[in-house]
Amino acid sequence: MTENGEASHPRQPVALLSGEGLGRPYLATGDTRPFKAPPLGDLKLTRVRDAEGESNPHRPRPPSLPRLSKTGKDGSLEETLRGRRLRNSQESLSDPAETGSSTDSLKEDQAVFGPGGFALSSAAATFRNSQGATALGPLPGPPAGSPVFRGRGHSLSDYESRPPSQQTDSTGQRVRSSKVRLSPVQPTGPLPMLASIRADNWIYRDCLDYSVLDRPRVGSRERLHRNLSDSRLLENMVSDCTSVNSMKSTYSVLSPIRPQDVRNRSFLEGSVMGSGALLGAEELDRYFPERRLGIYIATWNMQGEKGLPSNVDDLLLPPDSEFAQDFYVIGIQEGCPDRREWEIRLQETLGPYYVMLYAAAHGVLYLTIFVRRDLIWFCSEVEHAAVTTRIISQIKTKGAVGICFTFFGTSFLFITSHFTSGDAKVYDRILDYNKIVEALALPKGLPDTNPYRSTASDVTTRFDEVFWFGDFNFRLGKDKPGVETIIEQTAGTDMAALLQSDQLSSEMQDGSIFKGFQEAPIHFLPTYKFDIGCDVYDTTSKQRTPSYTDRILFRNRQVDDIKVVKYTSCSSIKTSDHRPVIGVFQVKLRPGRDNIPLGGGQFDRSLYLEGIRRRISRELKRREAMKNQSSTICSIS
Repeated sequence: MTENGEASHPRQPVALLSGEGLGRPYLATGDTRPFKAPPLGDLKLTRVRDAEGESNPHRPRPPSLPRLSKTGKDGSLEETLRGRRLRNSQESLSDPAETGSSTDSLKEDQAVFGPGGFALSSAAATFRNSQGATALGPLPGPPAGSPVFRGRGHSLSDYESRPPSQQTDSTGQRVRSSKVRLSPVQPTGPLPMLASIRADNWIYRDCLDYSVLDRPRVGSRERLHRNLSDSRLLENMVSDCTSVNSMKSTYSVLSPIRPQDVRNRSFLEGSVMGSGALLGAEELDRYFPERRLGIYIATWNMQGEKGLPSNVDDLLLPPDSEFAQDFYVIGIQEGCPDRREWEIRLQETLGPYYVMLYAAAHGVLYLTIFVRRDLIWFCSEVEHAAVTTRIISQIKTKGAVGICFTFFGTSFLFITSHFTSGDAKVYDRILDYNKIVEALALPKGLPDTNPYRSTASDVTTRFDEVFWFGDFNFRLGKDKPGVETIIEQTAGTDMAALLQSDQLSSEMQDGSIFKGFQEAPIHFLPTYKFDIGCDVYDTTSKQRTPSYTDRILFRNRQVDDIKVVKYTSCSSIKTSDHRPVIGVFQVKLRPGRDNIPLGGGQFDRSLYLEGIRRRISRELKRREAMKNQSSTICSIS
């Protein structure tokens, strides 16, 4: 071992160096005569010690040994060179710890062995070959018995695969080949399937917000991919190395936003065709690729009962529903005295996915709107108005309450009302309707999306989509025995015979009420009037005729804007003499302009927290009851 930590090697016999510029041969035996060095390129001249231990600054010396930082198990030089030559090869790709450049590998492949087993650089080897191999004498190869570039797959090289008789001793080998042919590398494990390989910086469809579409319509997938988010973001996502590597990022599954988009995007100025509008087409297509909004509407006459049903899941989340909807609108007539308790119960049922956008009341008429919390930013300010139809306005049991707002570029109006009761008071109910459409002062500050099709005498013409529901009190023009006979004969499936005597259907056909409104086909039993707690119609002395008093009607400005998904009654809630009626609709949306007063994500926070607290408490009690029940069973057994 030398002073600088390098491995010591036995000194070789005397070698002669000859070249242009040398007056006579120079004997490398410690001679200190003057010497003019030839241009040997990379051949290094270092201070070495001769046999007597004296320092000789002019003695040529091959380059020092390569660094032995990464050696094989036996520490041989060839194993180190073999590992370095395999960089950037197929085997190196499977080992993340191996790194290197192709340029270095090329230089090392051209190395040859000098005296003492030293590896000469490419320039030194060129000088040696130009002067002839006889000048330097025979050069020894690698030490005998050392592995000759054994691959990681433990496959033999060409040298080792030869018979022992053909394997020459290392000391007799004059010149080694500058290129070493490696044996094929065998994979250490099974290769991954191509289907599971993903690029690191690409957008995949399964990372989109609305990527799961069971039955996409023609052209929906192309529009979905095109309108995922801002078009500039999609165009530069692959080449933008400063953004998140992919749509499914480490921090969130939301679409990554570039800083320049944050700087340039403004929600104060935008149009229907603009790319920066909060309510524009790009943002609409991002959340609603089909431009269809799901609305769930429920109307129920609670009969003023103080006690609420223990569970209203069947009212808002029926078991036969496949998906929850975007909006939940609940209209109540003759509501319970504690209106706040009713709203908390609704929040508790819908859970943390929904927030209460707005709630309005007119006496015992309640109207509540819940919206998915992700969509609240696209709602405008909410306005409401109320109208009483009683002669004495202090008695607020009959009338209507309406709520309106704009969602993206579509304006909505929801009205719940309670008309005059009585079998023969059809004309009074028509008067109630006329008074409501003329006196309901909406909208107040919201711009009309289509003022050319609006009339001052009808509030329903000032909005794109209108839903009117409640207890209209229209009856069937038959006696009770005749209605019950038809119900028994049809087994509650075909209601056409009953609807022929329906007062509301007759008046709508004549055009005297609900002009321009539609109603979905009715395939459920009459919802009025039941004995409380059972499915038997009125057995009191009044013997009221079963009727379809609770209805849901709708009106739209454009044809086929509203599609009916479900229209039925909820027969499991029996705390009132009315059965709730529910309807599920798909409403077409249009992009809008950012010139409307935005709601800014406002909702009833205190109601939300109280509803979630009760939901958690109910779940804990249920788990505790199940735990106690299982403990009791185990103790008995």
